[in-house]
Amino acid sequence: MARHAVLPPGPKGLPVVGNLFPFRNDPLAFSTAIQRRYGNLVAVKIMNSYVICGFSPEYVRYCLMEHPRSFRSIQSEGGNLRLLLGDGLLTSEGDFHRQQRRLVQPSFHRQRIDQYADTMVNYTQDTLCGWHAGEEVEMASQMQRLTLRIILKTMFNVDDMKQIDTLGAAFNTVINQAPHRFFWLRGPLANLVGRTTKDQDEQFTNGRTTLDTFVSTLIQQRRSNKQDQGDILSMLLAASDEGESLSDQQIRDQVMTLMAAGHETAQNSLCWTFYLLAQHPRVYEKLLAELRTVLQGRAPTMKDLAQLPYLEWVMNESWRIYPPAWRIGRRAIEDIELDGYRFPAGTIFLLHQWVTHHMPELWGDPENFRPERWDPAHQQKLPQGVYFPFGGGPRICIGMPFAQMEVRLLLATILQQYYPQIVPHQHVVPLPRVTLRPRDGMHMILQPVA
Repeated sequence: MARHAVLPPGPKGLPVVGNLFPFRNDPLAFSTAIQRRYGNLVAVKIMNSYVICGFSPEYVRYCLMEHPRSFRSIQSEGGNLRLLLGDGLLTSEGDFHRQQRRLVQPSFHRQRIDQYADTMVNYTQDTLCGWHAGEEVEMASQMQRLTLRIILKTMFNVDDMKQIDTLGAAFNTVINQAPHRFFWLRGPLANLVGRTTKDQDEQFTNGRTTLDTFVSTLIQQRRSNKQDQGDILSMLLAASDEGESLSDQQIRDQVMTLMAAGHETAQNSLCWTFYLLAQHPRVYEKLLAELRTVLQGRAPTMKDLAQLPYLEWVMNESWRIYPPAWRIGRRAIEDIELDGYRFPAGTIFLLHQWVTHHMPELWGDPENFRPERWDPAHQQKLPQGVYFPFGGGPRICIGMPFAQMEVRLLLATILQQYYPQIVPHQHVVPLPRVTLRPRDGMHMILQPVA
């Protein structure tokens, strides 16, 4: 193999800080711009370190699917996500991660997940009872309340609206007040990046304590009564792998991970789908026609989803444009040879769903919201790694089937009654945190369906 220069091409940035500020302040625009200028493998200097950005499907396949054991997740190395989630599936690594995944996997078997469908639909109908035609709602908070309620019921058999509001506020605090540090940077200046105020640190700590107290107390209560309540927590308490069961701390970490990722992914997916449908009335009309034909005005069931292919295409396209995970980081644990470049162990690789999902050379018209591109009859021939909204390989999101079912059932329920419209002159901007949130929420008007 021909040996290239030491590093791929890329922007050098400013003295000392390199590309720190655009990388931190506007990562979506920055990553898109460097791919357009430098190509699909780009070296980005940040302070005294380099990260390697891989944008094409071949790099996604290499890191996530073909050589996953040559890398470790950078989330396992530290940072605020690990402070909140502990050694959950998002933040653990190696043999421990594989064992934990085996123990958690039965909680997400299809038969188990299907049992949650009625809860999802019933709680959505309860939400609709509180909505009124023509009123304005802040959809992000509405969807957070609904999806968190669903998670708490299916995971803990808890349905306390006051508790839901408390936990929702705590999650928002943790996400909004977390310092924006790159914990994988090295050197004396690294700790200065994303430094927060004392007040922000206190709010972050208080929010984390609220969440931790809720989960830990519930585990203790459930250990005491020893009753299988048919929820995910009961499955985790009973799980064992070759005679080894989960400790309270391990259950706490997995439950916190599933609770955080479960409602956060669903609420954002719903918001962005409402946003896209509001901008594309013909897509909504086609989707509504399918819903009316199949459901004839009744609430959807799990069995109905197989008869709603256009609904599935809408969600696939929504996840392409606004992927739940917008970037994935891996650190090489051995020397890597890729496209003639030799990267030493310790190199950080970043894979960008946001960029790969919007590359014209892969999608033709990536900025168009076109659900028909997912029609199997004339679907584009997509190489593996071109579409990875939930990651890929052995670390693909374990809750993906839960999320796929939930968002489709909720949409099928809501869109038969309301067609949410964006409040005029509202500037909707994605905020890249762990997921893509609407930066200032999403204010929508509830237009009744005739």
